[in-house]
Amino acid sequence: MRHASILGTRIVAWPDEAACATFAQGLAARPALRDAYLELHGALGAGKTTFVRHLLRALGVQGRIKSPSYAVVEPYEVDGLAISHCDFYRFEDAREWEDAGLRDLFAAPGLKLAEWPQQAAALLPVPDLRLLIEVGDDEARRVEVQACTARGLELLR
Repeated sequence: MRHASILGTRIVAWPDEAACATFAQGLAARPALRDAYLELHGALGAGKTTFVRHLLRALGVQGRIKSPSYAVVEPYEVDGLAISHCDFYRFEDAREWEDAGLRDLFAAPGLKLAEWPQQAAALLPVPDLRLLIEVGDDEARRVEVQACTARGLELLR
C-alpha cells in the first residue's frame, strides 16, 4: 500500500449488511463524491464488492452490478456521472494499465472505485478515501476510513 498522507481517520462499525448500505447511502449523498477516487482494501469476502453495489444503487445505478474481476473495469453512468468500478485482483503487468486505457480513465472526471488497488499501486493516484474493511464475527465489519486528500476530508465529515 502506498503511504499517502492520512489527513483524517474514522472508524465505522457495520454490524450487518444494512449498516453497510446505510453508510453507502450517506456517502452517495455527498456532492464531493462525483469526482472522488476510493480505494477498497480487505481480504477476500470482506465486503468490498458488496459496499460498491450498495454505493452504486444509492447513486441510482439500475440493473445488474457485477464484479469486474475478469474485465478489470466495469463502467456505469447515471445522471451524467461517469463511474468506474475497477478490480485489480488479477492485475499482473504494468502494460495492462496502458492497454486497458486506465491512464485516461483515471484522468477523466467521474467517480472511481478500486478493489485490490495494491496490485496496481505504483500506477494509481493518491485516493481521496481509503476504506480498510476487516471481517469481524458473523456479518460484522470494522471499517477504517482514511482521508488522504482535501476531498477525502470533505467526504469523511
